[in-house]
Amino acid sequence: MSEVLRDTIALPVRTEIEVTRSRFVADLVPVTDLEAAAAVVAGARREFHDARHHCSAWILGPEGGQTRSNDDGEPSGTAGAPMLAVLDGAELTDVVAVVTRYFGGTLLGAGGLVRAYGQAVSTAVQEAVRVARQLVVLIEVRAPHAEAGRVEHHLRRHVLELGGWLDGVTYDAPGACFRLALPDGAEAQLVAALAGGGLPHELAIRGHAVRDERRR
Repeated sequence: MSEVLRDTIALPVRTEIEVTRSRFVADLVPVTDLEAAAAVVAGARREFHDARHHCSAWILGPEGGQTRSNDDGEPSGTAGAPMLAVLDGAELTDVVAVVTRYFGGTLLGAGGLVRAYGQAVSTAVQEAVRVARQLVVLIEVRAPHAEAGRVEHHLRRHVLELGGWLDGVTYDAPGACFRLALPDGAEAQLVAALAGGGLPHELAIRGHAVRDERRR
């Protein structure tokens, strides 16, 4: 997996534009899978049941590997494709865009439709709060009870320096178990830091995950 992951959005966004008396209502919604994306499209159809078109585009996966678009009765390539191009150009993922069109009585032509649907999604993207993604490695560090306090102090300092965080700690008969997350690739530095501290511990890599890094 690439170290550079695409952003997603924090919350659903709804915007509306008018082009030659046709209304274009754009919904931009964060989703996690195909079923959720399809549910957003179905919801727009129910809410705007009297509209002629509910065109859609979505991108899924940390690197944006899954894409789909639908012209929903508009001329082929005039709605879903330009909507998808906007999402792709904005380097977003785990997001679905649905543009509902109320026909205003004037034909826009193929070029006009491409511009209108693209503009509708661009307007929504501009209003969205972006969430940056980060690939992290999940780690567990175990320490005997007698050394748990010192190990925790050591961990907190080094994890912070490496740009990670402690996810929690549990205690059982053998000792303490610290769960933490670090930016992918930083685990070797933590191993070296703990070894240099001379504290008894056991470290295990538990896998990887994608976490929200920041919002802007």
